[in-house]
Amino acid sequence: MLHHLNFSLKKSKKVLSTSFGAAGFLFVVAYVIATATFAPATASAVATSSVVVTLNVTAGIAISSPTNTTMSTALGVSQSTAIGTTTWTVNTNDSAGYTLGINATTSPAMQSGAATIADYQTGAPNTWSVTSGTAAFGYSVFGTDSPTGTWGTGTQCAGAADTNSTTLKYKGFTTSPFVVAQRAATTTPTGISTTVCYAVQQNNFYVPSGTYTATIVATATAL
Repeated sequence: MLHHLNFSLKKSKKVLSTSFGAAGFLFVVAYVIATATFAPATASAVATSSVVVTLNVTAGIAISSPTNTTMSTALGVSQSTAIGTTTWTVNTNDSAGYTLGINATTSPAMQSGAATIADYQTGAPNTWSVTSGTAAFGYSVFGTDSPTGTWGTGTQCAGAADTNSTTLKYKGFTTSPFVVAQRAATTTPTGISTTVCYAVQQNNFYVPSGTYTATIVATATAL
């Protein structure tokens, strides 16, 4: 009976040993997984720093210096109209943009000693029309920054030979600058051009002979 008991215990130990071996394996696997999943990461020491880089850009503006202009032809007993052209180019990096104003240094603008040619009407630009028995000198403009609603849709100064454009609108010069072009942004590096068209006409009237000149000033202003 004692022998039988020893056998039974040995058999039980074997079973227990076998069972414990499988459970132990599962326990080891579970422990490895748990360790790999939940073990805390090693903390790293981190320090950061930042700087602000500042660049100042100075606003500036420039305007071209075109050559003097001679009207297309002389007035006389058989010639009653003449035209002229000046183009100014403005460059600015001002983020608010610029204005371009023009004015004459005298009133009337066109003079020859004591003799003068009357300025064309100085109100809002309108289609060119000179009253019979008078003469007038005026101007119009066209360009990217000149509104066509104000100055008309023409893109050249001349109509027929030595006559003003019929698709532009004109006004007379004043001695204070009148804004003819503007924009609310920088220009391109090559600048923005504005063309001023001069017009003179005598209508059933003779302008006294002589050499007449008008000094026109263009002022570009950064905003």
